Amino acid sequence: MSAHTTTAAPAAAFDDVALTFPTGTTALAGVSLSVDRGEFVSLVGPSGCGKSTLLRLASGLAAPTEGEVRTSADHVAYVFQDATLLPWRSARANVELLTELRRLPHAERRELADAALAAVGLTGFEKHLPHQLSGGMRMRVSLARSLTLQPDLFLFDEPFGALDEITRDRLNDLVFSLFAEHQFAGLFVTHSVREAVAMSTRVVVMSGRPGHIVAEVDVPFGMERGPELRETPEFASSVAEVGRLLREASK
Repeated sequence: MSAHTTTAAPAAAFDDVALTFPTGTTALAGVSLSVDRGEFVSLVGPSGCGKSTLLRLASGLAAPTEGEVRTSADHVAYVFQDATLLPWRSARANVELLTELRRLPHAERRELADAALAAVGLTGFEKHLPHQLSGGMRMRVSLARSLTLQPDLFLFDEPFGALDEITRDRLNDLVFSLFAEHQFAGLFVTHSVREAVAMSTRVVVMSGRPGHIVAEVDVPFGMERGPELRETPEFASSVAEVGRLLREASK
C-alpha cells in the first residue's frame, strides 16, 4: 500500500482480493491496493497476471471470490484495448453515445461531446466516420466518449498497445494532461514500463499468476510533464528501476 494518506475515501480499493475462475485457475491472490483521486496508477506485470482482471473488479464487471473491492466513484469510465466505435456513427455521434444512453437532453449531449472532442484535439473532425480516422484519432474519440461521463475513476486496459511509438507517446501525454486538469483517479494497465513511468504518479508491479503486488514505485515527477521528460537521466533511472522489479517478478 502507498504511504499516501487522505481523509476522503479512495476512488477504488482492493482489500486482500483473490479471484478464482470456474475453471479452477486462480488469477489473483492477496491483492491490496488503493487509488485516490489525484493519483494515476499504472499496473505492470507478466502476461496473465490479472492486471485486466483488476480493472473488471473495479468496474463491477466481475466480483472477487475472496476479499473486498470498494469504490466511492460516482462515475466510472472504461477505455478498452480497441476503440470500440460504431462504424456507422460519426465521431460526434460516437462520443454522444454514453450520454445518449443516460437519456441526457440533445443539447446537453452535443455540448458535452463537442467539449470532449476539443479536449482531445479533434475539433473539426466531428462529422468524420471511424474509417476516415487514423488509429490514434479513433482512440482519441474513445477517450472523448469516456470524458463525457466526467469520471471520478478512469480505467484504461492497455488502450495504446497497438499504436506506433510516436502516436503512443502523444496519447500518453494527452491522457496525463487530462488527468492533471481533472484530477480523477486513474488505473492504467500496460506492458510498457516506459509508458507506465511517463504517465503515472505510481507504478504497481505484479507477479506472475496468481497475480499479487510485489512492489510499488512512486514516480518522482510533478504534474507538468512534456515529451522532453523522456530524454532526461531521471526518467531513464525510473524506467530502469521499474524494469528491474518487473524482471524479478517475472522469474
